[in-house]
Amino acid sequence: MRIPLVAANWKMNGSREFAEQFFSALNLDGASCEVVVCPPFPYLPLVAEKAGEMVALGAQNLSEEVSGAFTGEVSASMLLDWGVRYAIVGHSERRSLYGESSEQVARKFVAAQTAGLTPILCVGESRQEREEGRTLEVIGRQLQAVAEVAGSDGWKCSVIAYEPVWAIGTGVTATPEQAQEVHRFIRGRLGDAGATVRILYGGSVKADNAESLFTQVDIDGALVGGASLKAEEFAKICRAAD
Repeated sequence: MRIPLVAANWKMNGSREFAEQFFSALNLDGASCEVVVCPPFPYLPLVAEKAGEMVALGAQNLSEEVSGAFTGEVSASMLLDWGVRYAIVGHSERRSLYGESSEQVARKFVAAQTAGLTPILCVGESRQEREEGRTLEVIGRQLQAVAEVAGSDGWKCSVIAYEPVWAIGTGVTATPEQAQEVHRFIRGRLGDAGATVRILYGGSVKADNAESLFTQVDIDGALVGGASLKAEEFAKICRAAD
């Protein structure tokens, strides 16, 4: 049985005051899903302190390198020092704004797993790719790049997040049927691990559309962006995942 997971990606938002207020206001009563919060790096220790046992700590990124002369980078072992359990890899903003290739994403995926972190691998297509009917081709290629580096067993200790690039931050959400089609395709590409790996939807998830998404058989939760900055709305999404 796959336990639903809802992950908050704060992106480059927040402050010390914001983090303190967020957890003071966060009420997860009635939610039995697993909850992960991924704050900006400077706030990892504060979130670890405020979240306690009710929320797992996640990172928004990590280096594919173990250590060395890589100014500005953060390694998996450093994240472990602060109790981080999950790390997002391959987010569309990392791919598009910072030029991360699928091959680099694959190395980050393996670096996270090797250190004992669970990677949350993001895959998704652009609006043009969807309009051209290439959604499954693009996602298949992104998955294959990871499989070639991590091996077929690499999927077993991972989470996948389908995030249609055209829906991120736009207010436009894939219909539950569109999302389910892609989630079913992804699950089929994971081999034996497909039965247990959790596949999240990410793309303008809000409290008012979460339940309709979560009723789909292959959608196991959400990677939440903007709505995760509002404690009450994020809690509603978490409760909907049950």
